[in-house]
Amino acid sequence: MNEPLKIGIIGCGAIAHQKHMPSLAKLPHLGKMVAFCDVVEDRAITAAAEFGVPDAAVYTDYRELLKDKSIDVVHVLTPNLYHSFITVDALESGKHVMCEKPMAINSVEAKKMLDASKRTGKKLTIGYQNRFNEESQVLYRACSKGDLGEVYMAKAHAVRRKAVPTWGVFTDKKLQGGGALIDIGTHALDLTLWCMDNYKPQSVTGSVYYKMKDNVEGNLFGPWDPATFDVEDSAFAFIKMEDGATVFLECSWALNTTDAKEAKTSLFGVDGGAEMKVGANRKTELVFNKAQYGKLVEIKPNTGASVAYFTGKDEAPGVLEAEQWLECIIHDTDPLVKAEQAYVVTQILEAVYQSAETGKTIDFAEFVNLNQ
Repeated sequence: MNEPLKIGIIGCGAIAHQKHMPSLAKLPHLGKMVAFCDVVEDRAITAAAEFGVPDAAVYTDYRELLKDKSIDVVHVLTPNLYHSFITVDALESGKHVMCEKPMAINSVEAKKMLDASKRTGKKLTIGYQNRFNEESQVLYRACSKGDLGEVYMAKAHAVRRKAVPTWGVFTDKKLQGGGALIDIGTHALDLTLWCMDNYKPQSVTGSVYYKMKDNVEGNLFGPWDPATFDVEDSAFAFIKMEDGATVFLECSWALNTTDAKEAKTSLFGVDGGAEMKVGANRKTELVFNKAQYGKLVEIKPNTGASVAYFTGKDEAPGVLEAEQWLECIIHDTDPLVKAEQAYVVTQILEAVYQSAETGKTIDFAEFVNLNQ
């Protein structure tokens, strides 16, 4: 029996408390949180008291945490600006790294992370927990078996009606690199490319909007300060792949629509299609469609129901993500979310921003050559 991995947490803010630390706390047989770092010491102290081992260490400088050679893995849960250099330093210090999405603020910084992982031989993954949703897993298996045939068109959905995050630094462009696109658009794009197993873009055309800055009424998370809101509220993109497939990406924190969909994908293939819809109680509903028995039919996998009095294993995606991540370190296998895949997602996001800024379609090969 292997000893539980020793885990260091770098960044003890909202995403650490909402996903990573509670998820890891459910897996003490795989890993224990032994060190916590945050620039605000009280946050690290609070996290250590709630989630750490009795003698958990507390730091305000992540470099001091990395000096502890007994730590096996770190979770980088900071604002986006710091993802790259903290991850590189952690990999160079001999730690495996789980970095929260997005991989980095741009493709140059993401490439540094990828190169460091390859150079050091340490594992690197990115926090795209939506792959672990049951509907995502079913859809991925269907695509892997070829049930949809050639998937030549897809839609990546990340649309909120009015839910701008008003905590942390989400509306600070310097620290985050962008707004809705880099925050939630990244999840939808990752999920779509993963199910398609298509990571070869040819061109990207994007539009980015800064329309809702002063329209604070009705926001789910309360009003924000327009004076500190300098990121986009919406972004839309047309992505053409090398094999001719097309991906439409739609994302917004605040779009005047009643058809809100977040972290969902719709796939359209030669032999059938699949769509993630918003069902009862706002739960994701996966619907396959095809022609069968001379008729058009819809198939809805029973992903949400259970036998009476028996719920089975129904862990949150964050727990499943953490479990798979720690097990891949213990057994030396690949993480479900590969850094190479996340790197392409980051490249596309940056190309969307560049296309919107220049008003031109971005040739992906030229973009990559300029941003190596």
